[in-house]
Amino acid sequence: MFELFDISPPLDSRLAVFPGDTSLSREILSDLDRGDVVTLSTLRSTVHLGAHVDAPSHYTSTGPGIEQTPLERLLGPCRLVHVGAGTGRLIEPEPLADALDSLGSRRQPLPSRVLVRTGSFPDPRRWTEEFVAISPEAIDWLAAAGVTTVGIDTPSVDPADSKLLPAHAAVARHGMTILEGLRLDDVPAGDYELIALPLRLVGFDGSPVRAVLRSPAA
Repeated sequence: MFELFDISPPLDSRLAVFPGDTSLSREILSDLDRGDVVTLSTLRSTVHLGAHVDAPSHYTSTGPGIEQTPLERLLGPCRLVHVGAGTGRLIEPEPLADALDSLGSRRQPLPSRVLVRTGSFPDPRRWTEEFVAISPEAIDWLAAAGVTTVGIDTPSVDPADSKLLPAHAAVARHGMTILEGLRLDDVPAGDYELIALPLRLVGFDGSPVRAVLRSPAA
């Protein structure tokens, strides 16, 4: 009845993270193949791994941890739009609005969750700083349109070399939620149900998610 799109990259030690952040590693404490009763693993990693949600505490000193993120922000109707890398390093309001308008007759009222496919971070195992980010003006435009959750197929809504993080600041100003690191290459633009729930990590500044899109019933 439904088609599922898994929009999370596989998580292993080869997955790229921001330079200086902690890559995923696994320590096997016991192993069935060694004759142990169970296989038991310890995982060490940044919480900003693959598809992940940023908590406000990641970019504001007084922001709450990820356990306080409203789950409804990451569960429900969403719209996926394609805004190509040809727009430059920052997505501005006009091309974003044009991409939303290009859905034509399929367009329904804009959901409160919008995902943006830039195609500018094609290989999650190869780090590059040349990915497309979102301008703070575009965040302001989305907020004015009633959007509370913005997702993107890059490691950050801000450029990799940004020191002031103006898009994050705009998100904080509007009380929005950020979903980053999505894999959207093979997903057509359109309307879906988003399911991307974070772990209930008390006090943490983010959480990986298993993000999926579910298409409407045929």
